[in-house]
Amino acid sequence: MAEHYDLIVIGSGPGGASLAQRLAPTGKRILILERGDYLPREEANWSAQAVFVDGKYQADETWTNAQGDSFSPALHYWVGGNSKVFGAALFRLRTRDFDEIRHAGGVSPAWPLKYDVLAPYYDEAEALFHVHGARGEDPTEPPGTKPYPFAPVKHEPKVAELSDKLTGIGLKPFHLPLGILLDQKEDGFPTPTSVCMRCSAFDGFPCLLNGKADAQVICIDPMLATYENVTMLTGAYVSRLGTDAAGRRIDAVHVTRDGHQEVYTAGTVVVACGALSSALLLLRSANPRHPNGLANGSDQVGRNYMRHEMSIVMAVMRHVNETVFQKTLALSDFYFGSDDWDYPLGLIQMCAKSRADQIKGESLPSWLEWLPEMPFEEMARHSMDFWLQAEDLPHPDNRVYYHDGKVHLDVVETNPEALKHLKRKLQDVLSEIGWPAALLERSLYLGKDIPLSGTAHQAGTCRFGTDPATSVLNLDCRAHEIDNLYLADASFFPSIGAVNPTLTIIANALRVADIIKDRL
Repeated sequence: MAEHYDLIVIGSGPGGASLAQRLAPTGKRILILERGDYLPREEANWSAQAVFVDGKYQADETWTNAQGDSFSPALHYWVGGNSKVFGAALFRLRTRDFDEIRHAGGVSPAWPLKYDVLAPYYDEAEALFHVHGARGEDPTEPPGTKPYPFAPVKHEPKVAELSDKLTGIGLKPFHLPLGILLDQKEDGFPTPTSVCMRCSAFDGFPCLLNGKADAQVICIDPMLATYENVTMLTGAYVSRLGTDAAGRRIDAVHVTRDGHQEVYTAGTVVVACGALSSALLLLRSANPRHPNGLANGSDQVGRNYMRHEMSIVMAVMRHVNETVFQKTLALSDFYFGSDDWDYPLGLIQMCAKSRADQIKGESLPSWLEWLPEMPFEEMARHSMDFWLQAEDLPHPDNRVYYHDGKVHLDVVETNPEALKHLKRKLQDVLSEIGWPAALLERSLYLGKDIPLSGTAHQAGTCRFGTDPATSVLNLDCRAHEIDNLYLADASFFPSIGAVNPTLTIIANALRVADIIKDRL
């Protein structure tokens, strides 16, 4: 006899973990199923060679792309999901991101809900994930009713100098909103009892000190320590979801754990595996009532995959940059356009300092003609690092699916011109402030030989909407075709904007939790 719960949550990343912790106080029996284990705390957490070059913490899987080539997706199957290695930049979507926007590559569709619906949940998400920021600095930020819960992470001298120079030419740089367990002294350095110590191994690394506000640290660990009604099973791969004879309710969650097959049941099931894995779960759960995959009468499951047009550039300059914690500044002046281009460009933010091991691991031949005499350590000392992202537009043929028993991920760039112009603007701006730089593209960020555009910032594979013919979920993020199935990751996004998606995932998961609470 299958063990029964009131609620089963599949996936412990930001969406699933936030939803579960919101519902834990109800006293209902909650089961969290996580296919991974706890990410090991070890010295390798802080090794650029282990994390970026060797891809030590990445999923050991092989997928196929649109060209028929094999690649390893930059996915992380751990308690806390991809948030274990995210950069913890926690932005709200801009108010205009919820409306239809014309881009160089096409149209970004409007959301069926507007910013005002998510606004109170954004407030709660920022509080829950310890977001450090300064309201009012970012010229494109949406209205916030409350200040950030924590003061912004202070710039180190070189970044502060960059900020002043950018301000000096009329731009509006701002402190990056970061989810971080940092207690700062007046000078910005950590207090003696701060969990985070402002080290260089924050962005893209697992945090050895648990000083990053990830889903495990913020939601899973405190919840399991407090609520006996919540159970989490690790190493629990959900192979498929079964339905009743009518196909209207999930009546079985099939799990493979320790080589054994297990079945669990629940009144309500929430899928929060990440946009790619959630879609794959629905597709492999096909049955006679749902022959094309669960909840896929619209043929939209797995389609409209988005992941931002992204680029990491290392700006190599004349002067030395001794910054340790570099990820504190962002620039949104060109988010919706610029004086020399009519379409939105996107967001510029700083990211972790390049390390010699990472530079060494890159495909260097094309770089060496730039700087043939400079050793890797010197390149790192003379660099500042920027993460550029432009909006990716949904397209039905950008999709994840199974074919011949293999996972296929077809991706064609939809808005590449925006990223080119954004990179050009960065180059122009650095020259204008008197810091001319050679901008070197870095592909090695989320693992070995993986273009960053692979699977980071995944969204859109089960979009929500009011029409079951063109969407998978209704506005409550419940499947149109299945009464007790909800999704709580970025699958529901109809568009992705050009800011990091995690805060929107968390805010929406809290909203969906409130909807489920009434049902429970």
